[in-house]
Amino acid sequence: MSQYTFGTGSMFAAATSDATGATIALPTPVKFGELQDVGIDISRDIKMLYGQNNMPVAIGGGKMKFDFKAKYARIAGRVFNDLFFGGTMTAGTLTGVYNDLDGRVVPATPFQVTVVPPQSGTFDRDLGVLDDTGMPLVRVASAPAAGQYSVSAVGVYTFNTASSGKTVFINYTYTATAANSKKIALVTQAMGDVPTFGVDLAVKFGGKQMNWRFPNCVSSKLSFDPKQDDFSQVGFDFSCFADPLGNIGYIITAE
Repeated sequence: MSQYTFGTGSMFAAATSDATGATIALPTPVKFGELQDVGIDISRDIKMLYGQNNMPVAIGGGKMKFDFKAKYARIAGRVFNDLFFGGTMTAGTLTGVYNDLDGRVVPATPFQVTVVPPQSGTFDRDLGVLDDTGMPLVRVASAPAAGQYSVSAVGVYTFNTASSGKTVFINYTYTATAANSKKIALVTQAMGDVPTFGVDLAVKFGGKQMNWRFPNCVSSKLSFDPKQDDFSQVGFDFSCFADPLGNIGYIITAE
């Protein structure tokens, strides 16, 4: 008998070529973790032939296309890089953002605060300073006046005497060593070539499984939607194309 499926199932992909069109000899598969939604649209153009009457005398099929839309919650740099950007991904260096929510008091002379980045990190770049009313201070090169500050390359913030004893909120970026960190270099590329990948989708219910396999795919859209009070989700849209022998893929059902 025919089967049912329930839930989003499991989806995997592995890049087969990078953004330059170079073949990836040993693809590394990646799972779309915490898959939330999958939409598969298979459509074709219909061409109708009319004579003198108001009903078609023949109907033919035109172009077909396979479009997928997926949403998932577990962030994986390899999906971003291998399947969409097709660039370079390096491991080991974390670039973090320190968003100061606690504040710190500006001491007396010399009115300086030295930031200490988390994870024994190194100060990288200033992201601004707020006073205790939430107003931003103005950055200057040196000798700050009231309502101003300066910052050195190593993260030493200097304030005016008017800020002494007041609370300021210092925001900045930093770098740190982190084995599980992945950095994706986003660079402009020539139009034409695009990363290609294969996709496997398996959905099941009641001991039966339905499998979709498409070995030649390209992604048209990657979206990311942080929310105020909910988990972020990644949107990933892609389409499939035929190999040199005209094969698109296959669908397997348990009947």
